[in-house]
Amino acid sequence: MKLAMIGFGQAGGKIVDRFLDYDDRTGSGIVRAAIAVNSAKADLMGLTNIPQENRVLIGQARVKGHGVGADNELGAEIAEEDIDEVQNAIDAIPTHEVDAFLVVSGMGGGTGSGGAPVLAKHLKRIYTIPVYGLGVLPGTDEGGIYTLNAARSFQTFVREVDNLLVFDNDSWRQTGESVEGGYDQINEEIVRRFGILFGAGEVGEGQEVAESVVDSSEIINTLSGGGVSTVGFASEEVDLNTSGGLLSRFTGNDGGNDGLDAANTTNRITSLVRKAALGRLTLPCEIEGTERALLVLSGPPEYLNRKGIERGRKWLEEETGSMEVRGGDFPRGEPEVAAAILLSGVTNVPRIKRLQQVAIEAQDNMDDIQNESEENLEELVEDDEDELEPLF
Repeated sequence: MKLAMIGFGQAGGKIVDRFLDYDDRTGSGIVRAAIAVNSAKADLMGLTNIPQENRVLIGQARVKGHGVGADNELGAEIAEEDIDEVQNAIDAIPTHEVDAFLVVSGMGGGTGSGGAPVLAKHLKRIYTIPVYGLGVLPGTDEGGIYTLNAARSFQTFVREVDNLLVFDNDSWRQTGESVEGGYDQINEEIVRRFGILFGAGEVGEGQEVAESVVDSSEIINTLSGGGVSTVGFASEEVDLNTSGGLLSRFTGNDGGNDGLDAANTTNRITSLVRKAALGRLTLPCEIEGTERALLVLSGPPEYLNRKGIERGRKWLEEETGSMEVRGGDFPRGEPEVAAAILLSGVTNVPRIKRLQQVAIEAQDNMDDIQNESEENLEELVEDDEDELEPLF
């Protein structure tokens, strides 16, 4: 799948920058074009892979390149005002070679949280190709203002895109990590999961062609219908250079009966699919009730067992209750067999419900604090009002 990726805000820009690095490392060719948009000049300067000419600084008249200070209403206003600046960069994208736009942003800050939904709405009005969002939720320990921003951004973003893929930082933080190290690991996890998903079906010269190809139309059909999506992932390392070790344990290749090997491989793949669906999802949720799903098995071609993939797909159909579960393989030379599962149209998401409740409480508290502050100020100055005259 060929994507035009637009990173909006600090988190969005860093993730798109990491996608370009992933493309370079793996040769996946997912990113057809990459743009970073920000109101903070320093954030744009910190990127390493996105070309300078594709880094767009907005809001210079309002915030002078210093960012919006976690004010996502201001972020949305600036995006509206300077949308032509962003469009000028998008005009250089050969959209006839692109399958979809992917607008990436963190939803807890200011620029991306406010601006990404504005950009998505603009793109949908102009282009006929799908516009997807990839939104990153802040951790619950990041504070009330970021939770409130995320709840409001989520509510708006999901309405303006054809589908919103969500990654929840709360599920991936590890205790004792540095801030930089934590975000680096999270961004790598995002890129790895979505890289395999969007990279499925791409075949370079001399590469193996999948038995059951997953191409861009399969992904687009799975994401059609809108709503919220999450991605599951599981992998097992294999040793391509020996006939023993992990690889033989995965395939059952001990020189014995071929039928036994095939049965073992089928069971291993089915187990991997279950781990991917029931393990850590990018957005934790109950998978029952999922509207549509896509299963991609990647790895060395000789170890991608068609029967295992089909059995895994059928199990996923039963667990989700969906009649729209697509599946296929993605041959790669990487020393691992991996299962990536896209669950689209999920609705039983406790994290989103909690996010909205906390945001409402935060909003009420902020209103109370503002009212109390105004009353305290009145009390502070009114004692002297009888004796002193104001300047004007």
